[in-house]
Amino acid sequence: MSTFSENIKKLRHARCVSQTTIAEYLGITKQAYSLYENGKREPEFKTLKKLAEYFGTDTDSLLYEENQAVVSDSRLKFALFGDTEIDDEVLEDVKKLAKLHLELRRRQNSENS
Repeated sequence: MSTFSENIKKLRHARCVSQTTIAEYLGITKQAYSLYENGKREPEFKTLKKLAEYFGTDTDSLLYEENQAVVSDSRLKFALFGDTEIDDEVLEDVKKLAKLHLELRRRQNSENS
């Protein structure tokens, strides 16, 4: 099984929803969604974005292992701060705050569901 299929299956179970419910949200058949969870089919980008929206997360969280770095620290520093020099300690603080924010958003979404 792929990381993607495992991730969406875990998220679905955590929300206690059926494959049919998610398939209806995505506008596809239950069988098509089942193929995603079984690792036999991958969604189009538009569907991937809708899945991330449904689960209250980002597409990287669906595609990659939980702690896998997708962007190098130097690219992340530039994206966040441009040409301003920051040290690694500040960058680590920013990463922790981002993870905290994501966790809070996930909790809010699960409480609202």
